Amino acid sequence: MPRTVWSGAISFGLVTVPIKVASATEDHSVHFHRVHTADGGRVRNRKACELEDREVSQAEIGKGYQLTKDVIIPISDADLRNLPLPTARAIEMVAFVPLDSVDSIRIVEGYYLIADGQVAAKPYALLAQALSRSSRVAVAKYAWSGRERLGLLRVRGDVLVLHAMRWPDEIHDPAELLRDEAAVSDEELTGALALMDTMTRDDLDGPDFKDRYTEALQKVIEAKREDHALPQARGAGEAGQVP
Repeated sequence: MPRTVWSGAISFGLVTVPIKVASATEDHSVHFHRVHTADGGRVRNRKACELEDREVSQAEIGKGYQLTKDVIIPISDADLRNLPLPTARAIEMVAFVPLDSVDSIRIVEGYYLIADGQVAAKPYALLAQALSRSSRVAVAKYAWSGRERLGLLRVRGDVLVLHAMRWPDEIHDPAELLRDEAAVSDEELTGALALMDTMTRDDLDGPDFKDRYTEALQKVIEAKREDHALPQARGAGEAGQVP
């Protein structure tokens, strides 16, 4: 069971559904420590107060907003919890839209929303079934980690999923990246579409969608641990080339 990362409620008109939030994804990447290459010792970031010139413990560390070069306004966790916003304690739904109307570049990490207690079970199920039957997704606002966020609420199975979304002004305009349009012939376009047809499939399951980089990295780590020869990379011909 994923751990709870936040608890509050979903606000849907006059209906309030108490929920708990759990991460919907895992990171299976191999992570490294920084080490001193000469002797393998760990290289660490030390938390120090620049005024007292000493290291401080995590319990002594808070948040602050730098107003000017010499003035920092302290902000406590209680200050953030008590912000005068309806979204500080609830995920507030503000609109319902077709999923294909949401630019996927705005959608980021996902979270499962779990009914918090027996009292929440029925309104939770009602919302999930209504959302599923509507063929729409909900756009919501909520405040976590010191900022208000925009979210997309949808149903996966019978479970509500909240995706964080980027605000419109956080997305760069792609038009500034475009070069002069290159001429493409009908024959080239037909060939590209034919290739796409041969690669079309109904799902993203199977060996083609495994994380081969992490697998290869784990083999290198194991070989080094056992003092064995390192795995050899495939030749360019074996890996395949784009014609």
